[in-house]
Amino acid sequence: MTSSADASLDPATGESGRGSDVVQSLARGLAVIRAFDAEHPELTLSDVARRADITRAAAGRFLRTLEQLGYVRAAGRTFSLTPRVLELGFSYLSALSIPEIVQPHLERLSREVDESVSAAVLDGGDIVYIARVPTRRIMSVRITIGTRFPAFATSMGRVLLAGLRAGSLDELLEASALPSLTERTLTDPHALRAELDRVRAQGWSLVDGELEPGLRSVAVPLHDRRGDVVAAVNVSTSATRDSVDHVVNEYLPPLQRTADAIDAELRLV
Repeated sequence: MTSSADASLDPATGESGRGSDVVQSLARGLAVIRAFDAEHPELTLSDVARRADITRAAAGRFLRTLEQLGYVRAAGRTFSLTPRVLELGFSYLSALSIPEIVQPHLERLSREVDESVSAAVLDGGDIVYIARVPTRRIMSVRITIGTRFPAFATSMGRVLLAGLRAGSLDELLEASALPSLTERTLTDPHALRAELDRVRAQGWSLVDGELEPGLRSVAVPLHDRRGDVVAAVNVSTSATRDSVDHVVNEYLPPLQRTADAIDAELRLV
C-alpha cells in the first residue's frame, strides 16, 4: 500500500514536492539541457551530473528521457543536444519578433562599420544573444545565438540593466555575483551603480576590456512602443585595431541611427 508521503515523491528525483508548486523533475530536466553550451557541446554522464548539480542516476534518467523525445543524441559515452531543442525557444522568439526585425538592420550596420554587431536581451543577470553578424572572431569564445555573458561586464548588459526600473535593478544586483573577469572588470557595486546611472543619462555604454582583454564594444538600447528597454545592440571590436575615441566617434553614431530605425519598427509590433 502506498502512503500519502510516498505519493508526493517526484518519480524522477525521489524528492518531495509537498508544499511547493515547483516541479523538481522539470527544473532538473531543464538544468540538464542548460549543461550543454558552445564550449561544452558534448558531455559524458558524469559531466552532465556535475554541471547540472544532480546525481549520476538522475542525470542518466533525464538523458534517456530527452534522447527518447529527440532532444539529445548519444554517441558512445558522450551526449549532445539535437537541433530539436530550438523548438523550446521558437515560440518565445516568434512572439517577440525582435530577432526578425533586428537582423537586416544589423547586416546593414555591419557593412557600414565593417565590424561585428549583435543584439541581446536580458535574462536574469545575463545577456542572451538573439541576433549577430560577425565579421571576424574577436573573442576566445565563439558567440552564437543563445550565447550568454554576465550583463554587468558587457556594453549591452549595462544598457539593459540601466533600463530596468529601480526596484527590479536593486533585486537583480543584490542577487548577482560580480566576479573579476579581467583586471579591468568593474566589480564594486557602488561604482557599477554609478556607471549605470551614467549609461542611463547618456543613452549608451562603452565597455573596454572588462569581459575579455582587448575587447571593446559600444551598445545602445532598443525600445518597444511603450518606451521600455527590451533589447540592446552593439558594435564590438579589438583594442589593437580601434581606439576608444574611434569607437565613440565612428561607430556610435551609425549604431544610434540603427537603433532609431529598429525602434520605429518595434513600435509597430
